Amino acid sequence: MSNLNSAQNARGAWLMIGGMAMIGFVDNFIGPMAEVIGLWQFQIQRSIIAVPTLILLSVFGVLSVRPKFLKPVLLRSSLIAFGMMWYFGALGFIPLSQALAGLFTSPIWVLLFTALFRGIPVSRAQWFAVCLSFLGALMVLDIWGDRFSLASAMPIVAGLFWAMGAIVTRDYCSQETPSAMLVLDPVVPEGSAGFIVRPWTSDWRPAWWILLLQAWGSLVGVGLMTRAYQVGEASIVAIFEYSVFLFGSVFALMLFGQTVDFWQGAGFALIILGGVIIVLRSGRESA
Repeated sequence: MSNLNSAQNARGAWLMIGGMAMIGFVDNFIGPMAEVIGLWQFQIQRSIIAVPTLILLSVFGVLSVRPKFLKPVLLRSSLIAFGMMWYFGALGFIPLSQALAGLFTSPIWVLLFTALFRGIPVSRAQWFAVCLSFLGALMVLDIWGDRFSLASAMPIVAGLFWAMGAIVTRDYCSQETPSAMLVLDPVVPEGSAGFIVRPWTSDWRPAWWILLLQAWGSLVGVGLMTRAYQVGEASIVAIFEYSVFLFGSVFALMLFGQTVDFWQGAGFALIILGGVIIVLRSGRESA
């Protein structure tokens, strides 16, 4: 590997770590916000902040939000938005660590769809990694304990739709700019299943700072993550995406005193190990 490639990969890794730190921080505030407003109100008000911000940046030439092919971008945004509905909905009921564990089953779904519908061979090592990650997710979600509920399964559904969105992104949106795809994500309706059924409230002022934090923080986090994939080798950069588990858990402990027990910690380790195997194996086969 040349010095230039090494420097680019290092830069991509730091960009990814920065993005995951931001996401791990801002997503911790969904739980407290769920006590004030519902999910659909959160999505609408967050969009009112995020979309004009992106458009304003486009007006000043910082980025481009015009898609080259509208239908694939709309399909991708619909899948991602529907997945985020399940993810944010779960955050109203379960700790961030559990929600992230469910969301990060997305590599499992990608591999399953790849094997079943895309005609791309999957190695034994990748299947082994899928089993590891799935077992880890079950451990973090604590399906054998008293804390498991239907809400614990919601982020797994989020991971399913996130995976479909990732496949559409890879196969049909490769020529789009990140900002063109990002601007439509909050625009696509995500349903009125509030946190989960809370009606619209006019007394949302206690949550206004969380809305600003979520809207702008998510834009920064996703922007850094997207830039990381543009700068560095995907098979290397993707490994650092799992740092969100560390940041999410640390911020949850610092802000709200939420802890992770031994079995959940072991589950995180299995999810990360499985993800690293999948990423490295995929990178080796595509080289």
